[in-house]
Amino acid sequence: MPKTLAKQVSPEVLVAVAEYFKVLSEVSRLQILSNLRAGPMTVNDLVEATGLGQANLSKHLKVLTQAGLLSRTPSGVSAYYEIVDPLVFELCESVCDSISDRLLQQAQKFNQFKSFSQPD
Repeated sequence: MPKTLAKQVSPEVLVAVAEYFKVLSEVSRLQILSNLRAGPMTVNDLVEATGLGQANLSKHLKVLTQAGLLSRTPSGVSAYYEIVDPLVFELCESVCDSISDRLLQQAQKFNQFKSFSQPD
């Protein structure tokens, strides 16, 4: 068991963890993070890459920046956004692996049932 979960975690820490996951619970934000994995991008770059409207994208960028996942670096009339904490990708990969494993298990069970129910 991980060290953090083995001991009693304070309610304040749990609130912070819940807020972190809340930030990641939006598909558009995950899409933004996925695009930024390649490196810093401007709002215009992200609009093109994600297909999100500029106002909507800016709202999500603000949330991600305030949560400490992104940094914003002004450059002339633009600003570049980049990932501050690459650990977010390890977390997403872990979740994706878990979901993939669960779906494969479900598919295997379905295939077993399917072969059982088909007449010879």
